[in-house]
Amino acid sequence: MTTNTNQTPILQTKNLVKRYGSVTAIDHADFELYPGEILAIIGDNGAGKSSLIKALSGALMPDEGEILLDGQPVNFSSPMEARALGIETVYQNLAVSPALNIADNLFLGREIRKPGILGSVFRMLDKKAMEQKAKDKMTELGLMTIQNISQAVESLSGGQRQGVAVARSALFGTKVVIMDEPTAALGVKESRRVLNLIKEVRDRGLPIILISHNMPHVFEVADRIHIHRLGKRAAVITPQSHSMSEAVAIMTGALEVNNDPQAA
Repeated sequence: MTTNTNQTPILQTKNLVKRYGSVTAIDHADFELYPGEILAIIGDNGAGKSSLIKALSGALMPDEGEILLDGQPVNFSSPMEARALGIETVYQNLAVSPALNIADNLFLGREIRKPGILGSVFRMLDKKAMEQKAKDKMTELGLMTIQNISQAVESLSGGQRQGVAVARSALFGTKVVIMDEPTAALGVKESRRVLNLIKEVRDRGLPIILISHNMPHVFEVADRIHIHRLGKRAAVITPQSHSMSEAVAIMTGALEVNNDPQAA
């Protein structure tokens, strides 16, 4: 897929700064995610990737700079505020509740209540509606190899659990899905399933930010690659413009390139 960088970025930062005492975690960082793309973020340990993602997902408040969503400045004081504006995050530690079933995990914290007095006064949950919506979303994403939508998540494989987490983000993410090392805990076969799922979510119109240390995975699915170094963007490349070894060289500072956010 070719990214159209003439469009307004769906999510953007300008001169973002975050300091912890004398340590600068984010150093006037710029960032752009465009509609309908998979943008990978790579960088060495300590490069500031995690701090940038925390700022974008509402888990961290920057000291300076601005975050724009659809071209409009936003200020997140919590992940809940980011989620309310359509930014969903899938964490690498498989952030699901093992004892709950698939439908309950998908709607955790955002349960559907029964219509009328049963829901408004007695706070009764509409289990059938949640199970049907969960089944529809899992089917849409090609995940209904799972036979029973009401089975406990602890009975699923690692790849299936990650699929549940991705389905939840696709169900509620209306603007952006952030995926933090989604294949880190998975084997080869299950990683393949999750990579296909990432492309499926993108193809259905949701832009994705992918944070990963796995270079082959990054070069397989990313439309553009944001390389983070020393708290800010070192370069934006594509799998077509640079090799994996060149990407690593830019990450480590061995190779200097033109810092071009319009790489496409």
